[in-house]
Amino acid sequence: MTQPAPSAQHNGPDKGAPTGPSDAPPAKPGSGRPALGLRFDVRILSLLGVLAALILVGGITEPDAFLDTGNLQLILTQASVIGVVTVGMTFVIISGGIDLSVGAMVALASVWATTLATQEYGFAGIAFTAVIVGLAAGLVNGVLIAYGGMVPFIATLAMLASARGLALQITDGKTQIVTVDSVLDLGLPDSYILGIPPLVIMFAAVTVVGWLILNRTTFGRRTVAVGGNAEAARLAGIDVRRQRLYLYLLSGLCCGIAAFMLIVLAGSGQNTNGNLYELDAIAAAIIGGTLLSGGRGTIVGSVLGVLIFTTITNIFALNNLQSDVQQIAKGAIIVAAVLVQRRTMRGRET
Repeated sequence: MTQPAPSAQHNGPDKGAPTGPSDAPPAKPGSGRPALGLRFDVRILSLLGVLAALILVGGITEPDAFLDTGNLQLILTQASVIGVVTVGMTFVIISGGIDLSVGAMVALASVWATTLATQEYGFAGIAFTAVIVGLAAGLVNGVLIAYGGMVPFIATLAMLASARGLALQITDGKTQIVTVDSVLDLGLPDSYILGIPPLVIMFAAVTVVGWLILNRTTFGRRTVAVGGNAEAARLAGIDVRRQRLYLYLLSGLCCGIAAFMLIVLAGSGQNTNGNLYELDAIAAAIIGGTLLSGGRGTIVGSVLGVLIFTTITNIFALNNLQSDVQQIAKGAIIVAAVLVQRRTMRGRET
């Protein structure tokens, strides 16, 4: 007889599984339930401090341009697309996996959704196609990894190459211009709600849903358990293969949503869309506190990581600094984040 899935509160150290996501609220002493609200631990506070410091730098170096409302809206809008991808990536990494194909899936979904045949169905046709293509690509990844026994690195690397190739074949190397006004209108200032771009609202909605799934559902607890110790999770009654399949489907869904957002932002579909998104998403998740080995992660931290990288890019652009310097700065931040993670883990072990 199988036992019920373990909850984050009852996994003991002998199970080998973590107690739950790192941004889950702590339990109050003497109470049988978690306290409400986020636990703003040292890591989250550190990320907020870094973001505040970057805002200060931008305000000092280019006060008029950086603090302009239009520029702040631009930063949030640019962060929204990669942010949605990062939410899906965070789930995958927490489970102990990796997805190198997210950028290619965004490209494939964006070009498939902007063909002339698809655009004939208008707004609904473009949005539906982008999401379905993302889900289909995620399904292929999930089946290969969960039921085909392939290593996530290899399976998603193959998807990266295949999706990029298919996207190039569909477009024949050309840019596919969107002619559906209802899609293009979402990127115009007239569509802003209380000064907030619709894409930012979509990103916020995905973030909230992702946080709730990770911290308030059995699915989230199972994700953490699988990443902490897959064998212990299996013995506890979790269908590990099905869980992994669902996680790659979730990643594909996020890529489909991001593809639609990118179509709105760029007004076109290109086979080069989503270039290096996989590296940016992984980097944002890592500096946000998600362990590459799995078992621990935070949606809040990942979102802050995205905002930090996007703000850095904006500051460098406003100050006319070369892109190579920007990449060096990003690399230094990633290294520093990993070193902090290692030091934190050693401190907990001792």
